[in-house]
Amino acid sequence: MPDIYEQVGKQIRELRTTLRGRGISQEELAQAVKTTANTISRWETATYKPSISDLERLAQFFGVSITIFFPQAQPKSRANALLSATAELDDDDLEEVMLYAQFRKARHRARRRR
Repeated sequence: MPDIYEQVGKQIRELRTTLRGRGISQEELAQAVKTTANTISRWETATYKPSISDLERLAQFFGVSITIFFPQAQPKSRANALLSATAELDDDDLEEVMLYAQFRKARHRARRRR
């Protein structure tokens, strides 16, 4: 999983390159948010870390919520995760996964008893 600054940079680049259906240059964005094109480039590559005030200016310019720059938590229950991971397995493979899960569960319990 990318770190938070890589995620922010990816989102800045995505917003910049898709703005108004054609995108804008780093220079145009830099002028709009009162910074340099070099800084925009370094934000996009996670070389520089934008401050909250930088993100606020970007969000205002793009007309989006500041939260768009942060990874969205994907609530996924354990059951859904297992269903997703085993969806295409045949019965024999599914049986093997269940046996392995039982083994891991027993091993975990044994460790807790120590």
